[in-house]
Amino acid sequence: MKDNKFYYVAILTALLALGFLATTFISYFVARDSLSRQISEEALPLTSDNIYSEIQRDLLTPVLISSLMARDTFVRDWVIDGERETNRIQEYLREIQHRYDTVTAFFVSEKTRRYYHLDGVLKTVDRADPADSWYFRMRELKAPYEINVDIDTADSTRMSIFINYRVLDNQGGLIGVTGVGLSVDSVARLIESYQRRYGRLIYFVDREGHVTLHGSGFSGSDSIHQRPGLAQRAVNILTNPSASVSYERDNDTTVFVNSRLVPEFDWYLLVEQESGPDTTRLHTTLIINIVVSLSITALVLLAAYITISGYQRRLEEMATTDKLTGAANRQVFDIVFDHITRSFKRQPRPVCLILLDIDHFKQVNDTYGHLGGDIVIQRIVSVMRQHVRDGDTVCRWGGEEFLILLDDCPIERAMTSAESIRLSITTQSVLYGRDKINVTVSMGVAQLRSGETADELIGRADAALYQAKGAGRNQVQRAEDD
Repeated sequence: MKDNKFYYVAILTALLALGFLATTFISYFVARDSLSRQISEEALPLTSDNIYSEIQRDLLTPVLISSLMARDTFVRDWVIDGERETNRIQEYLREIQHRYDTVTAFFVSEKTRRYYHLDGVLKTVDRADPADSWYFRMRELKAPYEINVDIDTADSTRMSIFINYRVLDNQGGLIGVTGVGLSVDSVARLIESYQRRYGRLIYFVDREGHVTLHGSGFSGSDSIHQRPGLAQRAVNILTNPSASVSYERDNDTTVFVNSRLVPEFDWYLLVEQESGPDTTRLHTTLIINIVVSLSITALVLLAAYITISGYQRRLEEMATTDKLTGAANRQVFDIVFDHITRSFKRQPRPVCLILLDIDHFKQVNDTYGHLGGDIVIQRIVSVMRQHVRDGDTVCRWGGEEFLILLDDCPIERAMTSAESIRLSITTQSVLYGRDKINVTVSMGVAQLRSGETADELIGRADAALYQAKGAGRNQVQRAEDD
């Protein structure tokens, strides 16, 4: 199966590559008679799109890093615990910077307004300080993150690109802003790389037309409003998310310009190329088209891979979810339990298990048939989900047996949740046509011990369940040794 998949991918790659390369060579011969049109309408916009895509790709990694930091339970718990032992957050930020090779990593607390850095608390942000306006802007932001270019608080001589990410508590309230910073110089080096690769002049301008970043070969005014020839096209560039224009330089050279707004920076990407009928220029165009063709081929293959991966994830979901109820199955329970026990060693906390069994379920099936029994099972799973947290795992263990795994939950709270489930099931009839089916459940509750296996924990909960059944059913029993 795997060999066939690679075989089909190889055929698809060859077809795409041959198709794009054939189109590229045809464009090359046509370009000898219409070079200007080819540059302004095809090659230059494609180059701009490639550069734009690469910039977004390079920004994706730090965005993901900031997202992971914002969702890290350590950061949230450390803040909620009162921001004690600042060396812990310093070490965390130092690890982020070292692991992901960022220029800086930071966290600003909403409660104390302290700006934490790997070197300690750098300052307390103040609404009156213009340098801190970014933080108060983030407090009102609807999106989870923003990207902005600003002076690094840790080094006032350095401009950095910051990915600021909102950190929320369990109720969705803001508890701070975290993120990482990238060096502006790294983006400038990317510009140099693009210029060498595509043979074009590349630079960025802000909303007012001021040049913010550029590579070698750039000269003249730092405002497009004052660049000869381009000044007449500045308004067109700055009022459109993308534009293709041309202008004449003093030496009667036609220059083609493609612009595109990069919303992450709120800057415009400008790509310039001079016209020229010589063969070298045509060869350069040919090479660019080949690169573009291969890039498109790679993007198509990537899209196909993502699509296949999506279907694979759906199949995995089907394989890990009970079809009747949508509850997790044993495979998921084993994975979740293994994850909890691993983190339990690092961070001991109460973890509880509820084992539930429907009383006299065979009588339900005998009286109302399996369809009636299925409706009862679906209803019970629905009730269980109503009385547990989103992070708790509801698992169908057998025909009429269910497990609920509750992380960071004391035994008393687990008993309360179990009793709420029992009462809700007991007092609410299940409608089946014109009939009302009344059922009860018996439940056993046990708390995880250090070093205890899943089978041992389930065994103790099962023993408590049988105590509940032996005592007359329709009740919750706690494991005797908890």
